Amino acid sequence: MRNHNDVVCHRESECVGQTIQLGTAMTENRVAIIERLLTEALSPDEVQVKDQSNLHVGHEGAKEGKGHFEVTIVSDKFGGVNRIARHRMVYDALGDFMGSDIHALRIDAISPSER
Repeated sequence: MRNHNDVVCHRESECVGQTIQLGTAMTENRVAIIERLLTEALSPDEVQVKDQSNLHVGHEGAKEGKGHFEVTIVSDKFGGVNRIARHRMVYDALGDFMGSDIHALRIDAISPSER
């Protein structure tokens, strides 16, 4: 939750159209949430989340206040699993957050043996 001059935002999409400047705290919060959700579900050896929303200013998702992210995740749970199934595992781990706060997600999901 972020407060901007008496405007309370629980997520960026609630603040769309407001004359406020969303700072890096919201971005850092989203990145932390994504990392936490993926860690809880997939027990990765490594997880890295990059917010690339600044590269997509003006896109439809950006207009809605949703973010563009890149995820690199290394987990034993991806061993023997095809790429599409790995992506589904990531989407499942993110659950409702995919619809509420993420417009686009680039995923690099590998097992430790594929490093």
